[in-house]
Amino acid sequence: MPGEQKEKTRRAVYRRVLLKLSGEALMGEDAYGINREVLARVTGEMRDVMATGVQLALVVGGGNFFRGVSVGAQGMDRAQADYMGMLATVMNALALQDAFEKGGLPTAVLSGLAVAGVVEAYSRRAALAHLEAGRVLIFAGGTGNPFFTTDTAASLRGLEINADVVLKATKVDGVYDRDPMKHKDAVRYERVTYDEALAKRLGVMDATALALCREQNLPLRVFSINKPGSLLRIVLGENEGTLVQRGD
Repeated sequence: MPGEQKEKTRRAVYRRVLLKLSGEALMGEDAYGINREVLARVTGEMRDVMATGVQLALVVGGGNFFRGVSVGAQGMDRAQADYMGMLATVMNALALQDAFEKGGLPTAVLSGLAVAGVVEAYSRRAALAHLEAGRVLIFAGGTGNPFFTTDTAASLRGLEINADVVLKATKVDGVYDRDPMKHKDAVRYERVTYDEALAKRLGVMDATALALCREQNLPLRVFSINKPGSLLRIVLGENEGTLVQRGD
């Protein structure tokens, strides 16, 4: 059909994007771990996005296995707990790589935390080379340092690869004035500035990550990973979720 052909040839409005995908997003309805149906759906969405010609990088979290600030980490040395959380992101990255490559997507994993013989160590030059070669690039191991969240890793890697935008996938469809899971009258913002997000503590990202984006004028869009096709619509330039940017 002519309409279907037109849809297939639509091109991305961005050259390069950085997607922050939480470990919790991979759980689906499960209590922990990786849900195979979610993995298959994410793979399909990545394939659709890559077909638009965009260069795609992901920062993946590890909260479906372990987080340094989780209840399970209470009483542990914070740095030790954070290293465990970084290793959890490596497990998620390997699972995503396996699913993507079985789905026909060439994929590379770079880790900020050295795991020799398992994944390639992060370097900016290697990251840019993989993107230019048309591979889906997965960043694991956070920043490689304790006391930094994967939100901060997403902002940092987005800046390092010269991404046009950081896309944060969450369980809700944008940024709200209050928790929409607890308050039915919560109002969603279509746009919000970094200063507003910080001042009102809207929970978009941690303060370090937000400050990095604000200082370097890197836009952030928050959207729901559970809404089918949402990532593709954003890449094609449609208004989805909440755009966070500088006010000037």
